[in-house]
Amino acid sequence: MTEPKLDITALRDAVKRKRIEWRKHTLQRLAERRIRQDEALDVLLSGQCIQEYSDDKPYPSALFLHISNKPLHVVAAFDAVNNFVYIITVYEPTSEFFEPDFKTRKES
Repeated sequence: MTEPKLDITALRDAVKRKRIEWRKHTLQRLAERRIRQDEALDVLLSGQCIQEYSDDKPYPSALFLHISNKPLHVVAAFDAVNNFVYIITVYEPTSEFFEPDFKTRKES
């Protein structure tokens, strides 16, 4: 049986309705990386979904990219039954691991 595709529209609607859980680890990393929560939310609302992880458990997740003042990646999982978003991680992609488009991972 094929896993359902992540519903990006529903995920964004949940973000708009503030149905979000920030993990303690994620909040610590945001502070260390000097990234604001509103910047991360902007990535989810305005960014491009560049990779889906439909098989992730317990909920499918996706990697989003948005370039405003700086490029940012956000990985978020979405519980479609309860319409809830879980922010997994937020980081600034680097040229060490990504091509200049910040979408394509470099070959090892």
